[in-house]
Amino acid sequence: MVDFGRVLTAMITPFKEDGSVNYDVAAALAAHLADNGTETLVLCGTTGESPTLSWEEEYQLFCVVLQAVAGKASVIAGCGSNSTKEAIAATQKAVKIGVHGALHVVPYYNKPPQAGLYQHFQAIAQATPDLPVLLYNIPGRTGQNLQPETVARLAEIDNIVGIKESTGSIDQASEIRRLTPKEFQIYSGDDYMTLPLLAIGAKGVVSVASHLVGNQLQKMIQAFDAGETEVAREIHLQFFPLFKALFATTNPILVKKALKLLGWEVGSTRPPLCEADSEVSRKLEVVLKELGLI
Repeated sequence: MVDFGRVLTAMITPFKEDGSVNYDVAAALAAHLADNGTETLVLCGTTGESPTLSWEEEYQLFCVVLQAVAGKASVIAGCGSNSTKEAIAATQKAVKIGVHGALHVVPYYNKPPQAGLYQHFQAIAQATPDLPVLLYNIPGRTGQNLQPETVARLAEIDNIVGIKESTGSIDQASEIRRLTPKEFQIYSGDDYMTLPLLAIGAKGVVSVASHLVGNQLQKMIQAFDAGETEVAREIHLQFFPLFKALFATTNPILVKKALKLLGWEVGSTRPPLCEADSEVSRKLEVVLKELGLI
């Protein structure tokens, strides 16, 4: 069974002032993350602004980051689409590039029923049988929930190895854990849910906050594993204000703001995303200062 580790970072995509992808900063940031608690980088997902990236930009990012973290971290490529044919083609190309896994989001906008969702992910997995596939369930973005029973059926497919669960529901994650074999990996898709989901058998987190506190998240998970639940709880509560502040408006607007405050030239988000208003930005800056991050 493939092991992507406990802390996976849903990496932002840096842009230059002219709006083009800043591949140099992407490489530097990826290397920095790999040196600071991140075991796997998840590229071109929600946080990576995949809706406004071209496939050509995404493939170039895969190549650049693979080289930047070679021997230090794994790379999961966001290859999701609401077209099954397009998702398969993207995944097949990612395989040739040499990524270690693929992230596939629930098809958005067209809202397929559960049978259609099963067939979508089954077709992708069968088209790339040697590549581990991580499902991605985020109903707030896609308009459709991948039900636990469907996840359980998909978990029977050899190379569907886990799920990024972003419903914010303990009930849903518990039901997935109950219905799937222990080898099937559940990752929290929300930083604030990491510790609660560890308690019901999750593997770790696909994190946004790890751009800033990756080592601390590793320490929290390791403490939980060691039975030091009070230590894990203290870390969770210490950084809980950060987890919430980063999502006071649409992700990844504020994590990019935070990185810029730390000196990273990551640029702005692409339209239709926009800069946060001054009050939200001020509150984020206060939290970062309180935690000693800036």
